[in-house]
Amino acid sequence: MSAAKGPKTPVDPTAPGPMLRYQKNLPRLPVPPLQDTLAKYLTTCKPLLSDAEFKKTEAAVKEFISSGVGAELQRRLEAKAADPACLNWLDDWWLDAAYLGYRDPVVVYVSYFYLFKDDRLRKLPAKRAAAITTAALEFKKQVVENTLEPEYAKGEPLCMDRYKYMFNNCRIPSTPADVNAMYDPIKNTHIIAVRKNKYYVIDTVQNGRQLSTGELEYQFQRVIDAAGYSKGLGLGALTADQRDNWYENRKLLLAAHPKNKELLDKIETASFVVCLDDSSPVTRDEGSRACWHGDGRNRFFDKPVQFIVYENGKAGFNGEHSMMDGTATCRLNEFVCDVIAKLPLAVSQANGSLPAPEELQFQVNAEVDQAVKAAEARFDNLIADHDLTVLAYQGFGKNQVKKFKSSPDGFAQMVIQLGYYKMFGVCRPTYESAQTRKFQLGRTETSRTVSEDSVAFCRAMENPSATNEEKIAAFRKAIKSQGAYMGQCVNARGVDRHLFGLKKSLRPNEPVPAIFSDPAFSYSQHWYLSTSQLSSEYFDGYGWGMVNNDGYGVAYMIKNNAFHFNVASVKDLEVHGKKFYNGTQQFKQCLEDAINDLGDLLKTELKPQAKL
Repeated sequence: MSAAKGPKTPVDPTAPGPMLRYQKNLPRLPVPPLQDTLAKYLTTCKPLLSDAEFKKTEAAVKEFISSGVGAELQRRLEAKAADPACLNWLDDWWLDAAYLGYRDPVVVYVSYFYLFKDDRLRKLPAKRAAAITTAALEFKKQVVENTLEPEYAKGEPLCMDRYKYMFNNCRIPSTPADVNAMYDPIKNTHIIAVRKNKYYVIDTVQNGRQLSTGELEYQFQRVIDAAGYSKGLGLGALTADQRDNWYENRKLLLAAHPKNKELLDKIETASFVVCLDDSSPVTRDEGSRACWHGDGRNRFFDKPVQFIVYENGKAGFNGEHSMMDGTATCRLNEFVCDVIAKLPLAVSQANGSLPAPEELQFQVNAEVDQAVKAAEARFDNLIADHDLTVLAYQGFGKNQVKKFKSSPDGFAQMVIQLGYYKMFGVCRPTYESAQTRKFQLGRTETSRTVSEDSVAFCRAMENPSATNEEKIAAFRKAIKSQGAYMGQCVNARGVDRHLFGLKKSLRPNEPVPAIFSDPAFSYSQHWYLSTSQLSSEYFDGYGWGMVNNDGYGVAYMIKNNAFHFNVASVKDLEVHGKKFYNGTQQFKQCLEDAINDLGDLLKTELKPQAKL
């Protein structure tokens, strides 16, 4: 994100560096007015419910107000937000509920990925891994020294606090919730390379000097050579397991031999991980799946930054989501790709004075061996149940959509809504991620895409009697509603986080108000479509899994002349009793039909270009 001139937020003269110069003076996350949120909540529920259901929801909301319970919970929430020691009233609750307290595997359900475009100059895995590492270390240097330029949105600086969790950080399994561990980035200058399920330590600094790209290539090649052809025990599968299983199995691993603690520390304290996979994905779908989860063994999924380089030189990234959202790692990966694009091709530099990368040889017993095999089996079954495909639409992109006088994001959201309507004949609850980083420690809010206007748009598009003018008018209303709600969300005026905070403000043994036990409360947050946009011309894929097994995860990129929709779901999708045995591919086709239909419709408004 480019800097804007003259942000209103004052500079902190005591900040340790430019990266944090606005941090101290960012506004705190507000608590929206109760009446506003409740009115908005009803508006977002109405298009999802029958008349009878909506009346029940209205009654629950009225009771919440008239009983005084809503006002009391609002008072408690406002008191928490006003506490000088609390920088963000949502932060600790959300971190526990959405991430560290979440017990399902991070793979598929939490982690996300980017697939890079091919690098034609660096087809050898050691060469590409070295270039990626050099660029990532430069980014780390800027973060550690606080010289990284802050991000801005419409002239306002964004919270940069989360960047401290990017390097030398690790999620540690625990109970009842995991914990986050941060390590000294100055003292820990090593990275971990994983090859054939074997973990190697590469120190990136020798005698106070960072290794050159050529020297790093030499070290990565030594790892590839040392790993040979036989595979080690798939310890990475333990990190891909259900979190309580991993917690118990981590204790088994540490108990198996006193040295294992020191070896595990080496992985957890590393700047980041570079996975040198022995597979060679070719198609976009293959590359995306390989970045999403791989074989589950040649990874360490608790690290927030894992670069992945394949045997054929393709590469990508896998991120653990707990402490950071994708906007930060998208910037990291764009930086990495941009630096590499401008770097001259390095020549491998054999340096005999460099110590060979050290293999971390864990000592395991029969109990650990059995635990690994069981984790591998659970991982393989999990992955076999899930599907992923990419619609790489090359017909047009952002440049054309702007000629349609449309928000590119609004356009993409209506394509998703229309695609879902084509497949199911109904609109259902949809999540779109909205960032709230203009506030201290801000993360995300839920932008609820479905509105009465979006439903009317889908119906008009599928109505053979509707005219083009009627369809276009319905589209304009729908994207106006979507954009307005998104605008409220980025200003922390959405529905979901406020309702979450009110519910969390209940004390133990207090009766649960009807608004929270009303079926519409859970249904309106049951994301049949979980969507989010991060865009880069350097990426060939970006995605993550669905939130619910009867829904889709749709990650999309809006490029200058293309759209990418990454679709993930369970293979045997069942929605409201109806089974779709090829539901991922079917939805991909519906999205393609939707974008073609909408593009063709809006082209009718454009003036024909004069012939040359």
